[in-house]
Amino acid sequence: MTDWHGRAAALYDGGFRPMFIAGQWVAGRGVAGRAEAVIEARNPATGALLATVPRGTAADIDAAVAAARAAFEGPWAKFTPFERQALLLRIAEKFEQNWETLCLSDTLDMGMPISRTLANSRRVLGMLRFYAGQAVAIHGQTIPNSFPGEILSQTVKEPVGVVGAIIPWNAPIAGSVWKIGPALATGCTVVLKPSEEASLTVLLIAKLMQEAGLPDGVLNIVTGTGAEAGAALAAHPGVDKIVFTGSTATGQAIARAATGNLKRVSLELGGKSPVIVCRDADIDKAVPVAAMAVFANSGQICIAGSRLFVAREIHDEFVRRVGEFAAGLRIGNGIAPETELGPIISARQAERVESFLQAGPAEGAALVTGGARLEGAGFEGGNFIAPTVFGGVTDDMRIAREEIFGPVISALPFDTLEEVVARANATPYGLAAGVFTTHLGTGHKLARRLKAGSVWVNMYHAIDPAVPFGGVKMSGYGREGGLEHLDEYLDTKAVWINTD
Repeated sequence: MTDWHGRAAALYDGGFRPMFIAGQWVAGRGVAGRAEAVIEARNPATGALLATVPRGTAADIDAAVAAARAAFEGPWAKFTPFERQALLLRIAEKFEQNWETLCLSDTLDMGMPISRTLANSRRVLGMLRFYAGQAVAIHGQTIPNSFPGEILSQTVKEPVGVVGAIIPWNAPIAGSVWKIGPALATGCTVVLKPSEEASLTVLLIAKLMQEAGLPDGVLNIVTGTGAEAGAALAAHPGVDKIVFTGSTATGQAIARAATGNLKRVSLELGGKSPVIVCRDADIDKAVPVAAMAVFANSGQICIAGSRLFVAREIHDEFVRRVGEFAAGLRIGNGIAPETELGPIISARQAERVESFLQAGPAEGAALVTGGARLEGAGFEGGNFIAPTVFGGVTDDMRIAREEIFGPVISALPFDTLEEVVARANATPYGLAAGVFTTHLGTGHKLARRLKAGSVWVNMYHAIDPAVPFGGVKMSGYGREGGLEHLDEYLDTKAVWINTD
């Protein structure tokens, strides 16, 4: 059995971890001259200091963008599609060889149970290998035109240039690869700003990619706050495209900042996803899937199916069984293999979730299970919230309207399919939705009518590198995964040639 505690002690010792610019590990422009020039990375399960990282400045962003530009216009531009493919395959192999270390880093830095991080290998390694395959499949078209004579018209696909990527803290490994993979496949270069809440795994990713032969400047990592480093990256005139995953409010600010040079923008934002359980659903199969649609990663996931609409005929039984399932989940330090729910990322986020736990009963919701912060033996120093289920919820309650980003389910009864579709769509968000039914026609009907970027029928959380993922409405625009994802990183140039 793996000694995760021993490996954890060897991985992070509280020391300083520099950022990565132009192939060099650097302290950053501000570390020597500012009293608060570093950010502490603490284990959300224990509060223990793991490491410190630089609090990057606008000057660090300038240096990283310059490095990315020099690489894009220099050595990286000479890489053929087959050479980019080979590099991505070497990176995938390096990740596979060090997968347990990457997963341990994520578990320590942001709390996701080690059992869950380890299980993400198919998705993450699959992404890298999918993008490697696409690197040699990018091509334009020869298009017939209406001009007389021998005039040829064709399109050429070209990399958009320097990509600024900003990722959240809830899935650093997958979040990084989802931004870096398509950029490398298409020939772009990247400046990546990880969340200040979870930067350590992203720095480890850069180290592994460098060992795999990544040329200097193709990937640059600037750690720091969103208000400082993130804002500077979003507004930077040397960045050709910005990709962001995070809150809707921050996405709106990034979109505004990007107008300076009209850089291209892709946004994957928040959600308040509905899960609809029809009266003919297989309750035994639906209960655990519907519950984990929220409780996976302690509810800290953008696609969390936190609005649970249940047909009135089965509502009471279904909600009771979801509550029993929630009460039986094993909560604790993610480093323990038996842990199913880890901590909330920070004390600040835990306090925010607690405000919803208080708001629910205050507005008339009935607490089925959970509803409190966990303290005492096994939870010392950590940010733990019990998995919570509220019944008696109405559409106008805060817990039914606002994204909580915590382990909280709001159960709402419904009577007809027409009614539940209207209520499910009555939200500014449109990221994901789930449906449980044993009637194929009902599944198809609801999938078509729900306003969401992804709809799962009799399942949830399925994400594959070849399948596009993204939102509509206030959940953002652009897609990650699939061929659409590659197009986000490419410009189409029209070429006309008079051959006569």
